[in-house]
Amino acid sequence: MRNDMLCGKRAILFDLDGTLMDSMWAWDDIDNEYLGRFGHAPTVDMKRAIEGMSFTETAQYFKERYGIPDSVEEIKNEWNRMAYEVYAERVRLKPGAHAFLRELRRRGLRAGIASSNSLELIRACLEANGVGDCFDAVTISCEVQKGKPAPDIYLRAADKLGAAPEQCLVFEDIPMGILAAKNAGMQVCAVEDAYSADQRAQIRSLADYYIRSYDEVLQGTFETLGGREA
Repeated sequence: MRNDMLCGKRAILFDLDGTLMDSMWAWDDIDNEYLGRFGHAPTVDMKRAIEGMSFTETAQYFKERYGIPDSVEEIKNEWNRMAYEVYAERVRLKPGAHAFLRELRRRGLRAGIASSNSLELIRACLEANGVGDCFDAVTISCEVQKGKPAPDIYLRAADKLGAAPEQCLVFEDIPMGILAAKNAGMQVCAVEDAYSADQRAQIRSLADYYIRSYDEVLQGTFETLGGREA
């Protein structure tokens, strides 16, 4: 490969929603339906506030902000119930991702998921898209003390794969996730996603690389950026 961003890497880590999977649209519907039960509607500031939070942190935020009477665990269980069919049947990989994951396997590189989503939903969409066997480990933010932009989840994910931070390349789609990887001492390739289009300038200022499709990684046509330190 020419312009090979994988050179010198041992482990490749992926955020899930908006990065590996085209799935952010699903949460607009779920948030509308769920908050509507309590007489509320999602707002832009709410969506930005929860970016990077773990599933548990997000449930706690909803409970406190909207005065939801259910427990945090009940909120999480309901979100899993509402989202499971969507993740198992309608959420799909980003363009070029399947071929890229197979290339990682061919080259003997370890791969992991580092996501703020729930383990149930992650497993559902990986299996539905036929890539469950492409990952050596799955790490969720609920396993660590703090969600993104803290480095905790990426450090845990790297440890599971037996890689030092400098041996890791992370794929992310939002500033909080990019900062989490940067705070962990890792390089980051930003993946374009419609959901974060209004943050594109900030994303590009933080990331080391930028792609619109995973095909660009295989073709060596990705953009190399400044990669500002966190």
